[in-house]
Amino acid sequence: MSRRSSKPIDPATAAFRAGEGALDHHPLFSPLLQRVSINRSEYGNSCPADGWAVVFSSGVIHVHPKRRGEKEEWMYVLAHCLLHLGFGHFQKRARPDFWNLACDAFVSRFLADLKLGCRPADIHAVVEDLPASTENALYDLFFERGVPEALRGLGTAGPGAADLLLVTEDFRGKPKDWAALLGEGLRSAVTQAVDVAGGAVASLRSTRKVLTLPQRVRSWFLASYPLLGAFAVNFELIEDAEVCKHWGIHVAAVDAEAREIYFNPLIGLNFHECQFVMAHEFLHVGLRHQARCQGRDPYIWNLACDYVINDWLIQMGIGKPPAIGMLHDPQLKGLSAEVVYDRIVTDLRRLRKLATFRGMGECDMMPGRNPRWWETGLGLELDELYRRCLTQGLFAHQEQCRGFLPAGLVQEIQALSQPAIPWDVELAQWFDHHFPPRERRRTYARPSRRQAATPDIPRPRLVTVEDDFLRTFAVVLDTSGSMDRLILGKALGAIASYSIAREVEAVRLIFCDAAPYDEGYVSPETIAGRVRVKGRGGTVLQPGLDLLDQAPDFPKTGPVLIITDGACDILRVRREHGFLIPAGGGLPFPPRGPVFRVR
Repeated sequence: MSRRSSKPIDPATAAFRAGEGALDHHPLFSPLLQRVSINRSEYGNSCPADGWAVVFSSGVIHVHPKRRGEKEEWMYVLAHCLLHLGFGHFQKRARPDFWNLACDAFVSRFLADLKLGCRPADIHAVVEDLPASTENALYDLFFERGVPEALRGLGTAGPGAADLLLVTEDFRGKPKDWAALLGEGLRSAVTQAVDVAGGAVASLRSTRKVLTLPQRVRSWFLASYPLLGAFAVNFELIEDAEVCKHWGIHVAAVDAEAREIYFNPLIGLNFHECQFVMAHEFLHVGLRHQARCQGRDPYIWNLACDYVINDWLIQMGIGKPPAIGMLHDPQLKGLSAEVVYDRIVTDLRRLRKLATFRGMGECDMMPGRNPRWWETGLGLELDELYRRCLTQGLFAHQEQCRGFLPAGLVQEIQALSQPAIPWDVELAQWFDHHFPPRERRRTYARPSRRQAATPDIPRPRLVTVEDDFLRTFAVVLDTSGSMDRLILGKALGAIASYSIAREVEAVRLIFCDAAPYDEGYVSPETIAGRVRVKGRGGTVLQPGLDLLDQAPDFPKTGPVLIITDGACDILRVRREHGFLIPAGGGLPFPPRGPVFRVR
């Protein structure tokens, strides 16, 4: 763009800048205009003396330095040049002059239909009844029959001059995708027109304002990426430097409860980096990472989720990783957030030096006013909303063939679309695995009663085949003072009912606080309400497990259920096992067995 100065501006320059500024407020042309370079100086200017402007394939527009024109005329001229870039008119043809005229005719008719600006008087008007509708068809027609007299002198470079200058030398950096920028502007224009039709704004004039970078990225998600488009609709953008400073937000953060996504306007992201960061925050919410924390360290869990999300976004090609850095490790590719957490939690000293998009030592998944929002009525409503948004977005994404999605992301979204399995059902499945139903066979060794109609025909009796293993398991019960009696009652009641249903013969019961108390074998019926809990002191569970390993009367293959609130020592369990802990609680070590969270 031309440089501004404090000197008085001549009328020609003032009119040009006014036209340039008005075009910059047009949603269709703003993405293109912001990325071109305009040369209006006399030095090195390639515009002919009787022309208005010429455009290079590199995105440089040379404007006549002394041409006097009105604001609307400069809007028309600059839009004409920008459309040459957006439509990809820079192509090598056998007759470049015919191709230039064909492209000029096409762009001129486009601007006439758009009714943008005012065509300068010395630029020929477009012929309404053009013999063909596309540039290629016009070029073929000119090649065969010649150029009609009415179309000569149609472009912005003046009669007999070309305003399309194809640059053949190499450029530094990657060429800009002008067609994609025109598509971005077209989507923005359509979105604003829909807002006017729907009553969101009063008129297009009220929408013609410069959108901030996050707002443009959100519009891109609405128009081009249905997987996350529903989140772009439901979340409000907060771009306030003071708010970000107050909350310690370095780059971005998201509040799922308040439906707000925060962007620090001082960090200086470009469009593609902002795409990456916004998709990152949306996936945190959609994949329910806060609700899946389940008692883990929130910051380390946030880091684990960041590793997984960033790897997926790189595979999906959404935006570009920000230059300020992010969390990515190729060795963790293809792993779930839970597995990544178990791997990285062993190196706490290094983890405390890592940073999320919110900053070092901070979670970019902000807890909001209620850190346990997913367990409230409002949280359940939000949780259902976010799951539905992501599920419907996946369906639309696949139906419209919008691009590649990693298999792990698709599996997580499909899993979230199914209702969660209650803890007691999961516990029943654990019992089914360890204590399958006993086999029953018919045998003539002990015939059943004969029927009166056929007393001479014996019939086999249905008998149960004895198992070759002892149907028993152990319960190691944390009886420390921090254990909730309601949790104990629910857990013991479920264990008793499932044990009876699976024909468990006896249960080895061990209470643990500061020391283990071995109750020996008890019948499943007595566990539910007639067991007197001992202890209620500290929490040391490992001696109870060691007692089981050393007990000669307990089978080596017998499983064990450990009931605790998580405030215990690090355990080494050498046999099949499972944990029953309160919902929202966690263990101070990566569990190898299943964890049943009692609500």
